[in-house]
Amino acid sequence: MWEEFKKFAIKGNVLDLAVAVVIGAAFGKIVSSLVDNIIMPLVGVLLGGRSFEKLSFTINDADVKYGMFIQSVVDFFIISFSIFMFVKLLNSFKSKKEEEVIEKEPEVAPEIELLAEIRDLLKEQKQEKADN
Repeated sequence: MWEEFKKFAIKGNVLDLAVAVVIGAAFGKIVSSLVDNIIMPLVGVLLGGRSFEKLSFTINDADVKYGMFIQSVVDFFIISFSIFMFVKLLNSFKSKKEEEVIEKEPEVAPEIELLAEIRDLLKEQKQEKADN
């Protein structure tokens, strides 16, 4: 069972997933900092110094903090858009690289070209003999 687990854990997919989780966590911190420290203060300025987080109302003894919900929704959209743009950027790099690979014509060795010419000439001679 231990050997089977080692084979599973060493497979590339598991390692790729682990790297993706670590990078995703670090990227999440970057985006959260962007939202908290840059975007939301600018949104606050546009709203005249109001903060979503402080919006609330009270029903009987219950304090409904709908501003926190609005803030979470805004955070979600900003984070989703940031991840979308990051993935789009990575895909554009990937597609450019694939185009470069496709654009390059495979170089044929001179010996192979010569053999192809000989083959074609032999086919022509065979065809001429068949026609006579």
